[in-house]
Amino acid sequence: MGKAWKHFKTITYHRILVARGCFRVGLYRQGLLHDLSKYSPTEFGVGARYYQGNRSPNDAEREDFGFSESWMHHKGRNRHHFEYWLDYSDDPEKKGCMVPVPMPDRYLAEMIMDRIAASRVYKGSAYTDAAPLEYYLRRKDHELIHPDTAQTLERMLRMLAKEGEKATFACIRRELVKKKR
Repeated sequence: MGKAWKHFKTITYHRILVARGCFRVGLYRQGLLHDLSKYSPTEFGVGARYYQGNRSPNDAEREDFGFSESWMHHKGRNRHHFEYWLDYSDDPEKKGCMVPVPMPDRYLAEMIMDRIAASRVYKGSAYTDAAPLEYYLRRKDHELIHPDTAQTLERMLRMLAKEGEKATFACIRRELVKKKR
């Protein structure tokens, strides 16, 4: 089976898992539209070329070129990535610097579903509810994410690790999705 077909199956399975999670917390539209840019030529070509099955093809592209064009395309079109939520500061001390801004709750909820699904896809039968938290903790000191967003994300991932999906999804629905906007 070719790498393009394997990549197609992987991203489609990932989308299905994210949709299921989104539907469980009440994010129906986001569940249906999640990651459609992965099928675009810019992203799909890189995914097929660098497909390995156990990690993001963007990481392999980054190793070859020092950056990932596919990732830059993806994060700029998908609001469930905290990297989308960067803007120039209006703080006089940080004038001209890029700073993280808080993510809207519905995209934060989708990001949690995305992290769970990615962990399930890449970990396979070794997946546990602690896997998304472990991944986050390995990288959190190097990520440009708003402190409020980071705090909520980590709290939800810790809940997932300790209490499981049912309790965590109920909390996400209550605190992030059903909250008055």
